Amino acid sequence: MFVAVFFWLSVFIIIYTYIGYPLLIALLAKFRRKPKPYPAYLPSATLLIAAYNEETVIENKIRNSLEIEYPEEKLQILFVTDGSTDATPQIVKRFETQGIELLHEPQRNGKMAAINRAMLRVRGEIIIFSDANNYYQPNTLKELVAPFQDPSIGAASGAKLIASGDGNLGASEGLYWKYESYIKKQESRLGSCTSVAGEILAIRKTAYLKPPDNVINDDFYLGMQVIRQGLRLVYVPQAKSIERVSLTAQDEIKRRTRINAGRYQIIANAGKILPLKHPLLVWQIVSHKFLRLLVPFGMICALLTNIVAVILSTESHFFLLSAPFNMIILDLQLLFYGLAAIGAIFPKLGEKHKLMRLFYLPAFLTNSNLAALYGFLHHQRRRQSHLWERIQRR
Repeated sequence: MFVAVFFWLSVFIIIYTYIGYPLLIALLAKFRRKPKPYPAYLPSATLLIAAYNEETVIENKIRNSLEIEYPEEKLQILFVTDGSTDATPQIVKRFETQGIELLHEPQRNGKMAAINRAMLRVRGEIIIFSDANNYYQPNTLKELVAPFQDPSIGAASGAKLIASGDGNLGASEGLYWKYESYIKKQESRLGSCTSVAGEILAIRKTAYLKPPDNVINDDFYLGMQVIRQGLRLVYVPQAKSIERVSLTAQDEIKRRTRINAGRYQIIANAGKILPLKHPLLVWQIVSHKFLRLLVPFGMICALLTNIVAVILSTESHFFLLSAPFNMIILDLQLLFYGLAAIGAIFPKLGEKHKLMRLFYLPAFLTNSNLAALYGFLHHQRRRQSHLWERIQRR
C-alpha cells in the first residue's frame, strides 16, 4: 500500500509540473480578455550588455545592436566587460565613435556586480538587459518597450528562440522554449508571468532594486523584485531574441546545473524574494519554477517503487501496482530510459530523419532533470559560484 502511495505521489508531481499546471493556468487565463496590441511608444532606453571573455562573438553583437530600429538619440548602448582577460574590451572600444559605450575594470566580481556598477551610467527610462551571444531582430526593442506606456507594468520579457540547424539538441531546446512561451503567454494574460529570459529582459529604471552581488539567477531575482513592488511583469512574444544552442549536451547540462543551483538559492531566501502578498503569483512561481526541482526525485522514486511493487506483487489491482499492471508500467519506464540512453549515446541519430528524433527527446528530458539533480548537489555542497563560467555555443 505504502509503495503504491509513494509511486502515485511521484507520478502526480511529474504530471502536474509538466502538464497539469500549464492546463490550469490556460483555463484560468480563459476568463481574462486577450491583451490588445500596444500602440507605438518610444521612451529613452538603455541596452545593457554584460560580457565576460566574449571576443569570439562580441563584434557580431555590437553590429547587431547598431542595426536595431530605434531613435538614435533615445537609445544608449552600454557594454560592461569587467574582468575580461581577452580582447573583448578592446573590440568594444573600437566602436565608441559609433555611439557604443564601454565600462571596464580588470577585477572580476561577477555579472551582478558588473551590472550594479553599470547602473550608475544608465540614462534610459527603460533598461534592456541582454547577453553577448544572442541577437535581436530590428524591431525587438520597439516591441519590448511598448507595454511600458502602462504605468502598472514594471518589467517585460521577450521570447527566446533557438537558431535552426543546430541538430537534435537545438530542435529539443527550441521545442522546450516554445513550451515555455505558451505558459508565459497564459500567465501574462492572467496578470504577470513568473519566468523571464535574462537575455531579453526590460525593466523600468525606477523599479530596479539592486540585487546582492552573489545572486546566481539575477534575471529571475530582478523579475521577482518588480512583482514584489506591486508592478506587473508581462511577456512580449513578438519581441524576439535568437541564439545558438550549447555546443554539446554536456555543456547544456552544465548550464542548466548552474540555473537550478540558483533556484535552490532562491528557495532558501524565499521570504525575501517571493511576492508573499500575492498568493496567486506564489502558486504560479511554485508550480512553474520550484516544482520542476522535484521532478528528478519523482522520477527516481517512481522507478524504485515500481521495481519494489513488481517484487512484492500479490493481487491484481491497478492502483495498488499489482500484477500485471506493475510490470506494464515498469516496461514503459524502462522503454523511456532506453530511448534516452540511445539518444545520449548516438546524439546524431535522427538528424536526417525527423521521426528518429523521438530517440533524442527522452534524452533531452532526462538530461534536464539530471541538471536539476546536480543543481541540488551543488547547492548543498556550496559548490556553485555566482561567477559565470562561459559555455561554448555552436
